[in-house]
Amino acid sequence: MSRPVRFAALIPVLLAGGAAAAAQGGGAAVGEDPLAWTHSVWGWIRASGTIGIAILVQSVFVGALIVEQYVTLRRERLAPPALLEELRSLLDERSYRDALALCESHPCFLANVVAAGLAHVGHPYETIEKVFTEAGEAETIKLHQKVGWLSTHANIAPMLGLLGTVQGMILAFNTIVRKRGQASPADFAGDIAVALLTTLFGLLVAIPVTAVFVQMRNKATRVAIEIGDVVADLFEPFREAKA
Repeated sequence: MSRPVRFAALIPVLLAGGAAAAAQGGGAAVGEDPLAWTHSVWGWIRASGTIGIAILVQSVFVGALIVEQYVTLRRERLAPPALLEELRSLLDERSYRDALALCESHPCFLANVVAAGLAHVGHPYETIEKVFTEAGEAETIKLHQKVGWLSTHANIAPMLGLLGTVQGMILAFNTIVRKRGQASPADFAGDIAVALLTTLFGLLVAIPVTAVFVQMRNKATRVAIEIGDVVADLFEPFREAKA
C-alpha cells in the first residue's frame, strides 16, 4: 500500500477522534479566556480541535509528497543522461540484447519505453513504433497518477475544513440550547473558533497545493514529451533501415 493510501486510511480515524472530542465539549481547547487562543499560532491550532490538527498533519504529509515528487519528476531521474548515452552506443553497435539487458537492469521512464521497443526488434518499424509509443503513454499515465495525489489532497483539505465548520456550528447551537437562549458570546467562542479556524486551515492547505499540482502536472507532461522525442530519435535508424 502506497504512502498516500495509508494516509487516506487514517483520515476516518482522525475524524472519529475529532467527533469524540467535540462530544466532550467543543470549547475546551480554547480555555477560560475566550481570547487566549489568539495569542499564538499554537493557540489557533488547539482552538481548531482535532479536525484542525488532522489538517495540519495532512499539510506536513503533502509537503513531504511535494518534495518527493519534485525529486522524482526531474528529467535527469526519469531519463538519466549516462543511461541514454550508453543506449545510443549500444544501438549504434546493434547490440540490441545488451541494450535490452541494460534497460531491464535500470528501470525508469526511458528504460521501460526503450525496452518495449527493443523487445520487438525484427518486426516492421511500424510495429516497433506502436509498441514504444504505447509504452510511453503508459509511463505518462503513471506520472499523472502520481501527481494526481496532490489534487486529491487539495480537494480533501477544504472538505475537512468544512466538516470542522459544520461541527463548530452544531456545538455553538447546542451551547445556546443548554443556556436556554441566554448564552453570552464567551460561552460559544470556542465553538465558533473551531468553525472558522478549520475552514481557514483547509484553505491554507488547498490553495498552494492546487497551484503546485498544476505546476507538477505540466512538468510531468513536458518531461514525458521530451523523453518521447528522445526515444523516437533512438529508434529512427530502424525507420531508415527499412527505407
